[in-house]
Amino acid sequence: MKTNGILQSLVLASIVAVLLVVVSCGNNLGRDNLPVDIIQNPNTAEGINKNVEMPAFEFEKDFHDFGRVIQGEQVSFGFKFKNSGNALLLISSVSSSCGCTVASFPDKPMKPGEEGVITVSFDSRGRMGMQMKTVTLLANTQPGTKQLTVQANIVVPETMNF
Repeated sequence: MKTNGILQSLVLASIVAVLLVVVSCGNNLGRDNLPVDIIQNPNTAEGINKNVEMPAFEFEKDFHDFGRVIQGEQVSFGFKFKNSGNALLLISSVSSSCGCTVASFPDKPMKPGEEGVITVSFDSRGRMGMQMKTVTLLANTQPGTKQLTVQANIVVPETMNF
């Protein structure tokens, strides 16, 4: 009887997979109904095709030191950047090296020359000493990732004895 249940589960999973492929194959839209043709790949077998229009990140800086932070404080920094390329820039996701670090980013395509800010927030609760955290952006640039780094020296407040 167990084999029959496993077989039914496999058949059901296969049907669902086929339906997903059929439904998604006719869809030429990406995240938030954006056309997928804004994603370009200049790499060819011969190397990089210089004729392909590409977006590009140009950050004022990609590292920020918060300095001394009292344990429990939450601090944030806005990394300013510009699309210095010649095509729409789309940041598709942001991931951090730790749950104590989160980032907010523009979720709409950015035109060439347009400027934006990626805000990175760090929560120092439960941390002590020197901390270095990274945030990785995934975008339609070449290369497709960009890393931002923040650091802080977390100091534990002294307790007062009366």
